[in-house]
Amino acid sequence: MSIETATDAVLSRRQYESLLDAAETYREALVVRLCGEVGLRPAELAELSIEDVEQVRMDPPRYLVRVPPVGDRSGRTAYLPTNVERELRRYARSNDLAAADRIFTVTPRRLQMLVADVAERASDLFEDPSLAEISSSDLRQYFLYRALVANDVNPRVVKAAGGWQSFEALEPYLPEPTETELVDAFEAVERPGDPRRSRSGGQPGTGSAVSDDSVIRLLLAASDRYALVRLDEDGYVERWNRSGAALFGYRAGEIVGTHVSAFYTDEAVENGRPERTLAAALEESGYEAEGLRVHKDGSRFRATEVITPLRDDRGRHRGYAVFVRDVSSLYEELESVTDRCETLERREAVARGHRRLTLALLAAEDHEAVERNACAAIVDGDAYAFAWIDRTTVDERTMPRRAASGVDPDAIDGVLPDDWDGAQAVVGDGGPKRSTTVDVIGEPAGNEASGANDEDRNELVFTTPVDGTLEGERFDGTVASVPLSDGDTTYGTLSVATRRAAIDDEERRWLETIARQVGYAIRAVRRRNLLLSDRVVELEIVCRDDESFFVDASRRLGCRFELDSLVAISETTQLYYLYLEGAEPAAVFDLVDADHGIEDCRLIETDEDGCRLEFVVEGSSPTLTLTEYGMTVVDAVFADGVATITAECAADADLRTIVDGLRASFPDSEVVSKRETERAVQTAREFRDGLEERLTDRQEAALRAAYFGGYYDWPRESTAEEVADAMGISSPTLHNHLRKGQHELLRTFFDDPGEETIDGE
Repeated sequence: MSIETATDAVLSRRQYESLLDAAETYREALVVRLCGEVGLRPAELAELSIEDVEQVRMDPPRYLVRVPPVGDRSGRTAYLPTNVERELRRYARSNDLAAADRIFTVTPRRLQMLVADVAERASDLFEDPSLAEISSSDLRQYFLYRALVANDVNPRVVKAAGGWQSFEALEPYLPEPTETELVDAFEAVERPGDPRRSRSGGQPGTGSAVSDDSVIRLLLAASDRYALVRLDEDGYVERWNRSGAALFGYRAGEIVGTHVSAFYTDEAVENGRPERTLAAALEESGYEAEGLRVHKDGSRFRATEVITPLRDDRGRHRGYAVFVRDVSSLYEELESVTDRCETLERREAVARGHRRLTLALLAAEDHEAVERNACAAIVDGDAYAFAWIDRTTVDERTMPRRAASGVDPDAIDGVLPDDWDGAQAVVGDGGPKRSTTVDVIGEPAGNEASGANDEDRNELVFTTPVDGTLEGERFDGTVASVPLSDGDTTYGTLSVATRRAAIDDEERRWLETIARQVGYAIRAVRRRNLLLSDRVVELEIVCRDDESFFVDASRRLGCRFELDSLVAISETTQLYYLYLEGAEPAAVFDLVDADHGIEDCRLIETDEDGCRLEFVVEGSSPTLTLTEYGMTVVDAVFADGVATITAECAADADLRTIVDGLRASFPDSEVVSKRETERAVQTAREFRDGLEERLTDRQEAALRAAYFGGYYDWPRESTAEEVADAMGISSPTLHNHLRKGQHELLRTFFDDPGEETIDGE
């Protein structure tokens, strides 16, 4: 057979690429490439594993494949192109193959049929009947031809790499040398120092260049986010390859002959976008576009595409080349970064508002000013459109808005739902409460209050979407409500409105902090005004509510408790010192054991009329509620199920809010009397004169000697024995005088003046 006859029977480069384009799976393409570019037989492919591949050079990387022996053929070593090695390992990874696992777990016959199926498909796809007859043997002949003729590889190397037993298979592809070739081949013998050597002789040469087609194929194979599609001049798919199949999901038989509009959304098709894009590409000799494209399963992705018109040698239009890149991940990352930036900007706006709020609260002089300043500071920024504060009243069951900013208070109802009851949704039905089990209009954020895992926080932030009219304009957004609380006392509800669709957990925590600040400020200004006021209002309140332990205990035991003093330990804990009459301490202790609101109780002292007890009260009590509303409890007596409490507040205090707050926690309470009095002012001279009347001469002398002698310094400058020696008395006598003198000094400070001194002194 002459070389012309042999080469005419060999596949062309275009036919070989048509086979690769017709391959619908990675396995099909890999089998074709191993036969056509490595020269392996189907029987050898069936025994091949990843551990047969060996890297023999590092830079640049080069690979060999140790072909296992099959039948009467011994094993051999073949050259494995780098791009084929990459696809081979990619296929193994995608199928979770171990190094020793066979790559193709089918019979050689099945691999031959696989090549035949690809050839048949290529014949139909490209309307070339000659492709249908291609077999795995033809692919090996293509490998032989490319190596010997196209790349001028040493025939001995080709014979060893392809596993041919003799040179007979190679002979048809080896042309007879011409006279010129003879001279050129042996010229190196005449001049052995000449670096130019024939590559067919095994000497160094320049090697064959990598074709542009190979580079493009490598790039497309590197990712499933790129596709190169060829259209005919009317925009119908003409050629389809693995890159298009990987990106869009269509097999060649499903998409060839279909218009490019199949890749566009329905909206784009209705607007004529595909036709305009092709027209622009033809007119401008290339066009780049970006938009949504559609997978086979209907899912959308964002893509950029470059469309280039194809022309023949005469400049006639022959179709389009379309390069498509899936950029969805880039847009997702961009959207994520944008969302993070918006979140940070929103949090910065909230933080700035928080700082403004702190300064505004410091400037407030009364309860109303606290509310006005708080609403104004919250709205003074970009975070919220408007804010208001509700106070629930028990008597009328209404919710007058005492403060608002950013909006007319009367216009707020136009935004809220018809059944809006924001304050009661947060603090409970009937006014401010400590209960955390409530109903809410709308949906609470996450169906639970933020901060629910924090045992020390009772604040609840509830959000609800709103859709209404605000001062003649549409307002869509979210309203969040949070109670203004200080300890167990809730002064009202702060509500903020934003045009945003949601309020996140971080922002809800900010709102909780703001609400606590406002609650603290309300209590602080009330107590400050009480201390600085020249006139006070004295209320006498009667409480018969069994929710109070002492009311309930006095009724059940028929006894009487009289309050000596209250000592605040924390926001929710107080020490009660009471004098008990008419019952044994043991009976009271039994009731304490069954009450969760009393942490501890102990007996301090007894006398013939009764005893003095100390209670550690955790949680709510009428006196604690009044104290948190800024009142000073002057006296309290609990007898036969009735508590009679006398308390003072500043003359300008909001008595209705105080009484409503008390009745919200203890409904069976009422004010029985109210009177306004001048605050008694005692000068330092009057205090000192009153103290001197209580102290004996020896007690005053002992206190002075101990004070000026450094006995009360820390560390002490004098011991008790040294002070006693200086006074000429014994140490026990000095301690007796000091103890009684200190008692009178403290009683003068804590108790009313005019009480008698200790007997015997």
